[in-house]
Amino acid sequence: MERTLAILKPDCVRKNLIGKVISHIESAGFKIVAMKMLKLTPEQAGAFYYVHRERHFYNDLVNFMSSGKIVALVLEKENAVEDFRKLIGATDPKEAEEGTIRRLYADNKQENIVHGSDSVENAKIEISFFFSQNELIANET
Repeated sequence: MERTLAILKPDCVRKNLIGKVISHIESAGFKIVAMKMLKLTPEQAGAFYYVHRERHFYNDLVNFMSSGKIVALVLEKENAVEDFRKLIGATDPKEAEEGTIRRLYADNKQENIVHGSDSVENAKIEISFFFSQNELIANET
Protein backbone atom coordinates (compact mmCIF):
# COMPACT_ATOMS: atom_id res chain seq x y z
CA MET A 1 0.00 0.00 0.00
CA GLU A 2 1.31 3.44 -0.95
CA ARG A 3 0.79 6.77 0.79
CA THR A 4 0.66 10.33 -0.47
CA LEU A 5 0.17 13.74 1.09
CA ALA A 6 -2.74 15.95 0.13
CA ILE A 7 -3.20 19.53 1.27
CA LEU A 8 -6.52 21.27 0.93
CA LYS A 9 -5.22 24.78 0.36
CA PRO A 10 -6.53 28.05 1.87
CA ASP A 11 -8.83 28.68 -1.10
CA CYS A 12 -10.47 25.28 -0.57
CA VAL A 13 -11.07 26.04 3.11
CA ARG A 14 -12.29 29.61 2.42
CA LYS A 15 -14.75 28.38 -0.21
CA ASN A 16 -16.16 25.72 2.18
CA LEU A 17 -15.19 22.91 -0.20
CA ILE A 18 -13.48 20.60 2.32
CA GLY A 19 -16.35 18.10 2.38
CA LYS A 20 -16.80 18.07 -1.40
CA VAL A 21 -13.09 17.52 -2.06
CA ILE A 22 -12.84 14.80 0.58
CA SER A 23 -15.88 13.13 -0.97
CA HIS A 24 -14.07 13.01 -4.34
CA ILE A 25 -11.00 11.57 -2.63
CA GLU A 26 -12.93 8.85 -0.80
CA SER A 27 -15.03 8.04 -3.87
CA ALA A 28 -11.78 7.42 -5.77
CA GLY A 29 -10.88 4.67 -3.30
CA PHE A 30 -8.42 6.50 -1.06
CA LYS A 31 -8.34 5.75 2.66
CA ILE A 32 -7.65 8.75 4.91
CA VAL A 33 -4.90 7.65 7.30
CA ALA A 34 -4.41 11.00 9.06
CA MET A 35 -5.89 14.48 8.83
CA LYS A 36 -5.45 17.84 10.57
CA MET A 37 -6.38 21.47 10.08
CA LEU A 38 -3.74 24.10 10.73
CA LYS A 39 -2.54 27.52 9.67
CA LEU A 40 0.99 27.65 8.34
CA THR A 41 3.23 30.55 9.25
CA PRO A 42 5.14 32.11 6.34
CA GLU A 43 8.26 30.38 7.69
CA GLN A 44 6.56 26.97 7.70
CA ALA A 45 5.14 27.48 4.20
CA GLY A 46 8.57 28.57 3.01
CA ALA A 47 10.18 25.49 4.52
CA PHE A 48 7.60 23.17 2.97
CA TYR A 49 8.01 24.69 -0.51
CA TYR A 50 11.78 25.21 -0.15
CA VAL A 51 12.45 23.18 -3.32
CA HIS A 52 10.79 26.00 -5.27
CA ARG A 53 12.77 28.82 -3.63
CA GLU A 54 14.48 29.81 -6.90
CA ARG A 55 11.24 29.83 -8.91
CA HIS A 56 9.51 33.11 -9.76
CA PHE A 57 6.30 32.07 -7.99
CA TYR A 58 7.89 31.08 -4.65
CA ASN A 59 7.05 34.25 -2.64
CA ASP A 60 3.47 34.34 -3.93
CA LEU A 61 3.08 30.63 -3.09
CA VAL A 62 4.41 31.13 0.45
CA ASN A 63 2.11 34.11 0.97
CA PHE A 64 -0.89 32.20 -0.35
CA MET A 65 -0.22 29.03 1.66
CA SER A 66 0.11 31.05 4.87
CA SER A 67 -2.96 33.21 4.16
CA GLY A 68 -5.47 30.92 5.86
CA LYS A 69 -6.20 27.49 7.24
CA ILE A 70 -5.25 24.32 5.38
CA VAL A 71 -6.17 20.68 5.83
CA ALA A 72 -3.30 18.18 5.55
CA LEU A 73 -4.21 14.57 4.82
CA VAL A 74 -2.30 11.33 4.46
CA LEU A 75 -3.99 9.16 1.87
CA GLU A 76 -3.43 5.48 1.29
CA LYS A 77 -4.16 3.32 -1.75
CA GLU A 78 -2.33 1.14 -4.25
CA ASN A 79 -0.54 3.54 -6.62
CA ALA A 80 -1.60 6.47 -4.39
CA VAL A 81 0.76 9.14 -5.73
CA GLU A 82 -0.02 8.68 -9.40
CA ASP A 83 -3.74 8.08 -8.86
CA PHE A 84 -4.07 11.20 -6.71
CA ARG A 85 -2.26 13.32 -9.29
CA LYS A 86 -4.77 12.11 -11.90
CA LEU A 87 -7.69 12.83 -9.56
CA ILE A 88 -6.62 16.42 -8.89
CA GLY A 89 -5.69 17.29 -12.48
CA ALA A 90 -3.20 19.71 -14.00
CA THR A 91 -1.87 22.63 -11.93
CA ASP A 92 -3.69 25.06 -14.19
CA PRO A 93 -7.42 24.29 -13.85
CA LYS A 94 -7.98 25.42 -17.47
CA GLU A 95 -5.69 22.58 -18.57
CA ALA A 96 -7.10 20.00 -16.13
CA GLU A 97 -9.27 17.20 -17.47
CA GLU A 98 -13.04 17.34 -16.98
CA GLY A 99 -14.14 15.90 -13.64
CA THR A 100 -10.83 16.50 -11.86
CA ILE A 101 -10.83 18.38 -8.56
CA ARG A 102 -8.98 21.38 -9.94
CA ARG A 103 -11.17 21.61 -13.04
CA LEU A 104 -14.27 21.53 -10.85
CA TYR A 105 -13.24 23.90 -8.06
CA ALA A 106 -10.03 25.86 -8.73
CA ASP A 107 -9.98 29.50 -9.80
CA ASN A 108 -6.48 29.76 -11.26
CA LYS A 109 -3.01 28.21 -11.42
CA GLN A 110 -1.98 29.48 -7.97
CA GLU A 111 -5.25 29.11 -6.10
CA ASN A 112 -5.79 25.57 -7.31
CA ILE A 113 -7.54 24.01 -4.28
CA VAL A 114 -5.21 21.11 -3.54
CA HIS A 115 -1.59 19.96 -3.32
CA GLY A 116 -0.53 16.40 -4.03
CA SER A 117 2.89 14.79 -3.69
CA ASP A 118 4.67 14.32 -7.02
CA SER A 119 6.60 11.15 -6.19
CA VAL A 120 6.71 8.37 -3.62
CA GLU A 121 9.98 9.77 -2.24
CA ASN A 122 8.57 13.29 -1.88
CA ALA A 123 5.38 11.90 -0.35
CA LYS A 124 7.42 10.42 2.51
CA ILE A 125 9.23 13.73 3.07
CA GLU A 126 6.04 15.78 2.85
CA ILE A 127 4.06 13.47 5.14
CA SER A 128 6.79 13.72 7.79
CA PHE A 129 6.61 17.54 7.55
CA PHE A 130 3.03 17.49 8.88
CA PHE A 131 2.67 14.20 10.78
CA SER A 132 4.77 12.42 13.38
CA GLN A 133 5.32 8.69 13.09
CA ASN A 134 3.12 8.28 16.20
CA GLU A 135 0.21 10.01 14.46
CA LEU A 136 0.52 7.67 11.51
CA ILE A 137 0.93 4.48 13.55
CA ALA A 138 -2.09 5.39 15.69
CA ASN A 139 -4.20 5.34 12.51
CA GLU A 140 -3.02 2.03 11.10
CA THR A 141 -5.58 -0.74 11.05
